[in-house]
This record gives sequence, structure tokens and C-alpha cells, in this order.
Amino acid sequence: MNIIDMARESGMAVVLDARIGREEYHSVCGSLSALEKFVDAIRQTRVNHTTAIKPRQRPFTRGLK
Repeated sequence: MNIIDMARESGMAVVLDARIGREEYHSVCGSLSALEKFVDAIRQTRVNHTTAIKPRQRPFTRGLK
């Protein structure tokens, strides 16, 4: 999901959405509760992302700890 869309869904307003050349600029603002909802959405996305990745297996080491 796009981070700008996540901000909008959390109740934040996108007050600047522009492109100058190849660079894109975005600015958002909102209430503290909207920021908290946004942070929760980011955390949930990270949890879903990390649980989908299989844990790395440790390399075989003889007698080393």
C-alpha cells in the first residue's frame, strides 16, 4: 500500500502533492489521533511483512557458539 494512501486513510490531509521534474513532493497534516492511527497502520504493515518472510536458517558451525 502507498504511504500517502495510508496517511489519507488514517484521517490525515495531503496538503501538497506536486512534481517538479523527476522529484515528487508530498506534505500531510492532521490531528494527533490521525498520526497515532497512521503509526498503527505502519506497525501493522511491518508485522504482516515480517511474518510473511521465512526466518533465516543459521549456517552450520561445528562446535562454535
